[in-house]
Amino acid sequence: MSQSGPQVADSPATGTPSRASSPTPPDPTAPSGFARVRGLIGGGGPAVALVVLIAFFSIATPNFFSVSNASSLLSQLSILLVISIGLTFVILLGSLDLSVEGVMASSSLVFVLLAANDRNDLSLGFVALIAGVLTGSLFGLLNGVLHVYLKVPSFMVTLGTGAIGVGLATVLFGGRAPRLMDDGLRGLGFGNVGIFPKLALIAILVLIVALLVQKFTRVGRYGYAIGGDEPVVRLSGVNVERYKVLSFVLAGTGSGIAGVMAAMQLGVGDVSIGAGFQFTAITAVVLGGTALVGGIGGVGKTLVGAAIITVLANGLILLGVNPYVQISVQGLVIVVAVVATGWSLRKRVRAIK
Repeated sequence: MSQSGPQVADSPATGTPSRASSPTPPDPTAPSGFARVRGLIGGGGPAVALVVLIAFFSIATPNFFSVSNASSLLSQLSILLVISIGLTFVILLGSLDLSVEGVMASSSLVFVLLAANDRNDLSLGFVALIAGVLTGSLFGLLNGVLHVYLKVPSFMVTLGTGAIGVGLATVLFGGRAPRLMDDGLRGLGFGNVGIFPKLALIAILVLIVALLVQKFTRVGRYGYAIGGDEPVVRLSGVNVERYKVLSFVLAGTGSGIAGVMAAMQLGVGDVSIGAGFQFTAITAVVLGGTALVGGIGGVGKTLVGAAIITVLANGLILLGVNPYVQISVQGLVIVVAVVATGWSLRKRVRAIK
């Protein structure tokens, strides 16, 4: 009587029975095609995208690679980069700072009205510059204290302080934009040193300082830890409140420096001097690879994100694209960037802190 069952064959080499080979089941932990794309975007993808954009616009527009346009690109990048660097420290916490435009307005007007100008007899020189920057720092301190100690969500606090900044700037504005008459300070806003615009050199200096702060100071290192898992950091004995407030101070300082830079470039202090920078700066930070939920990213990635935004805007202008279409493109870019950098973290945090 024959028996049915699995067929066993003798191994030709050993004579021992061996089962027929079967296909290897797929590894459930292996990344899918979509996961690979997200990994590329979150890793080296932004740098690749920047290279592709530069190559495309170089072919599409013959003026893109000209010396004059390169200088214009660096100037356009400078102010955006400084703002974005400051925002990076806050976004690494998983928080948001929406006071950029108000802080820039107040800082620019404080700076111009304390320097030589056509509205009063003051002429404090570089003291005026420092005062403008410190105005931003004070706004950052206010943001941090209200958010951390009063437990108010960061986006609500900074929306309010941004409105305060605009109101203060409107009072200082007095119905007419004061002109900066100090030739020494005005000269920092235009002209080149070699092939580099002076504003770009200021931005490079800010970038270097920010990288050092991020790598070698506690406020930089703890920012990652707090954004990654704040309760665990708190249990380890770290004064979380102090480092969160300091991160907001850094963001406010960045916006203050940007307001002063914009005033030196335009030669005036103005309520609307920061218009449009808020959305663009957040786009740059997220596009570079810093996750809105916190704990991932950094200043170096923000540089790449800001460069992508600047190159994209410059290239679209050279191609003659409608400005409203450019805004739509930026909106699409930030949606894609948020999905790419935050999809894998969506279960960890469901709200921006």
